[in-house]
Amino acid sequence: MSVIYILLSISVIVAIGFFIAFVLAVKNGQFDDDYTPSVRMLFEDELVKDNQKQSIKTKKSN
Repeated sequence: MSVIYILLSISVIVAIGFFIAFVLAVKNGQFDDDYTPSVRMLFEDELVKDNQKQSIKTKKSN
């Protein structure tokens, strides 16, 4: 039974370590996307047209 307590405490420590690493990565800008916003305006019209075509198809099929 004591092995369960040891494994549980180790897993909580590892989980806290991963959470701290994640928070530090977010604060340092690791997940910031600088490329997509500059390119998004080039593809936005195509996405809107595709979405409109799909919505028209779904309306016709209903």
